[in-house]
Amino acid sequence: MQLPVVYQKAKEQVFKIWTTLQPLLAVHVGLASSAKAIILEQCGKNKGYQEKDACGFHPEGGWCMLDGPEKIESTINMKTLWKNTSVEGIDIIFSRDAGRYICDYTYYTSLYYGNGRAAFIHVPPLSKWVTADFLGKALQIIILEMLKQCGKEGE
Repeated sequence: MQLPVVYQKAKEQVFKIWTTLQPLLAVHVGLASSAKAIILEQCGKNKGYQEKDACGFHPEGGWCMLDGPEKIESTINMKTLWKNTSVEGIDIIFSRDAGRYICDYTYYTSLYYGNGRAAFIHVPPLSKWVTADFLGKALQIIILEMLKQCGKEGE
């Protein structure tokens, strides 16, 4: 599912994912336009959203959830994933800051509604070296490792 670059619409879609599909794990993938690596994000932050979205809005007060904690950690241990996963041809890095824009906002929202059962991966833009096929295979390797952490790789 592709989410819009609009805070409120992204929040509504994430809520819908958790209430209707009830996934074991929601994995979100976002573009990091200046990245040269795949970035595994560990946590989502609740405040600091001042940059305007595609419709010219930002959350009131810069908050994602008024009643939410300052940050929420994923139940997926991204540091372990980072240490134990490799994809030939691209670096994988670990991060604790997804950037205070739609990506981090979406991640926090998903962690909030999914009780931490969400993951966020930032990917570099497609290029001569990072093709859609290559990126798809790399994400498949990473997501299978996430499912192993969930203990559900056989399902």
